[in-house]
Amino acid sequence: MTSETAGNVFAWPVRVYWEDTDAGGVVYHASYLRFLERARTEWLRGLGVDQLAFKQATGLAFMVHRMEIDFLRPALLDDELTVTVEVKEKRSASILFTQTISRATDGTRLIEAQVRAACVDLKRMRPAPIPAGLIRD
Repeated sequence: MTSETAGNVFAWPVRVYWEDTDAGGVVYHASYLRFLERARTEWLRGLGVDQLAFKQATGLAFMVHRMEIDFLRPALLDDELTVTVEVKEKRSASILFTQTISRATDGTRLIEAQVRAACVDLKRMRPAPIPAGLIRD
């Protein structure tokens, strides 16, 4: 798989498999959460952040705090999708992302999402400042 970055928008390709769908071949709503998560993970990886090494070195991890999703159109079995990640707002202990999922073949937008991920101290399970320089602006 390859990724693309246009301006400050990161894009990650995803294909829909049987495991992502219901009996009718329509993507099950919870599958979209996995697609969004994968794109955010690959966005971090593209910035040089290895999440396991980050967790082991700092005791910190990113967790979804809030998510708002608009389901505009369904994705179907075998569709090729493009999942985007864009930083909308960065605070000291959280990042607000705008994410979309579109059909790669025709650009039809299927999902629009706002996702706030918090940096969390895993021992205390409390918000913690994002280390300086970890996420480039």
